[in-house]
Amino acid sequence: MDVVAELALGRQAFEERSWATAYERLAAVDPRALGEADRLALGTAAFLSGDREAADRAYQESYRRHIDSGAMLAAARDTFWLGMLHNTGGNPAIGGGWVARGARLLHDAPPDAVEHGYQAVHEMFRHIFAGEFPAALEVSERIAETGQRCRDANLVALGLSSQGRLLIYGSRVPEGLALLDEAMVGLNEPDVSPVIAGHVYCSMVEGCQEIADYRRMTEWTTLLTRWCQVQPDLVPFTGQCAVHRAQIMRWRGALPEALDELRLALARYVAEGGTPAAGLAHYERGEVLRVQGDYAGAAAAYEEAAALGRDPQPGLALLTLAKGRVPAAVAMVRRLMDETPDPVHRSGHLPAAVEVFLAAGELDAARLAADELTSVAASFGCESLEASGAFGQGSVSLAAGDADGAAEALHHLRHAWKVWIQLGARYEAAWARVQIGVACRVLGDEESALSELGVARRTFAEIGAAPARSEVERLLGRTLPDGLSAREAEVLRLVASGQSNGQIAAALFLSQKTVERHLSNIFAKTGAASRTAAAAYAFEHGLA
Repeated sequence: MDVVAELALGRQAFEERSWATAYERLAAVDPRALGEADRLALGTAAFLSGDREAADRAYQESYRRHIDSGAMLAAARDTFWLGMLHNTGGNPAIGGGWVARGARLLHDAPPDAVEHGYQAVHEMFRHIFAGEFPAALEVSERIAETGQRCRDANLVALGLSSQGRLLIYGSRVPEGLALLDEAMVGLNEPDVSPVIAGHVYCSMVEGCQEIADYRRMTEWTTLLTRWCQVQPDLVPFTGQCAVHRAQIMRWRGALPEALDELRLALARYVAEGGTPAAGLAHYERGEVLRVQGDYAGAAAAYEEAAALGRDPQPGLALLTLAKGRVPAAVAMVRRLMDETPDPVHRSGHLPAAVEVFLAAGELDAARLAADELTSVAASFGCESLEASGAFGQGSVSLAAGDADGAAEALHHLRHAWKVWIQLGARYEAAWARVQIGVACRVLGDEESALSELGVARRTFAEIGAAPARSEVERLLGRTLPDGLSAREAEVLRLVASGQSNGQIAAALFLSQKTVERHLSNIFAKTGAASRTAAAAYAFEHGLA
């Protein structure tokens, strides 16, 4: 095939986002026949199809040709892509070398050259990694301004999205989210590089996750998923996209589906040659396994996360608490809060702090954490975080153990339940119902308590949250109606679900004769004359 035809096919594949085909076609052309845009397309296609080494070769070839032809500004642009390739691929020394070379090339460049904006991106990230957020914010504003002045869609997207996240880190959350919204709209611009779009998409979804803005996170993850799906050869960003889908699934109580997504994410990271970002996938696995009650699996997942540089907290503290090691969990939480000064990251740790302190009987510490969470949530304006604050306040009030505290708790807990149920957060909403049930019991309303606890127990059973279900069954077992035993209540639940005696026997590891004896006792205690009546009794008393 002649060069012209090969080039045409490569360019067409690039436009169609068939990255592997685009790379194969363009790489088959004599490098001397490639134009400037073709060389950039070759490197981009190689990167997006998962071949970082080929991308490095393509970008370096473009750099050398620009140097040889005296096109120093274009060569400086090449150093931007090389710096980004290596800095995001875990090679900061090589990436830093290319960034330094780009700065030298721009030393005598006109001050209004757009390449200064690209160089500023690396300057901004240096400030971010050093924790110098005010300086990074100033640079991000300069990047966005350069992009707008030069009509460069890449710089506008990078500048606005970075500016938004940095405003969030500066506790100016509503302003930051408004800029993220604007940056998200700009990603539809045809001139935005898919490499830049992928980084911006993932960065913005991650920002929403950090402040528990699950409504935005869900919307933007849907967009990111669609963006990935129309690029069948895409390798980068797909792992992180799968992690974000898993986070939303966990949030909605779809735990097995979340584990499937996380397995997909880890496979994607392997396809990229391994990346520290896989630490987040392992951490999320730990979170799901902890909720399911697989404590050994959760511990192993947190360990994998830590090995890849992802702090396993606060999940590890909650796992330690679940194992009954309360003092150790308290020590972890205190250390974590002492080491976390910024409100954004503290907001993710405070719910765990409230839970751990309450379990340890440290009511004053729990109240301080709940108060801080409520204050942070109000300033952020994120619904889910506000619900967490209300749940914390309600739990602290309930811990007083008296009627006044229970009455106050109900106000907070019902608000938390309402928000979480509207957001589809089934696990959190069920825990709110547990606490509502306990508050009703303290106030002497046992019938309402049993109803709330019964609904929570069914929810935990449906989503596979075994430890939570066991806790609710313990609470229900304290005052089961009509003298039912805990085992009889379990048999009754299975009857209400439509299972036969044989199925019940298999599920509970009993003989059918034992099941028949339990049923006889159930009928006698409840006055039910049939399985249908027994099932109705179970639903009426919150046991099914």
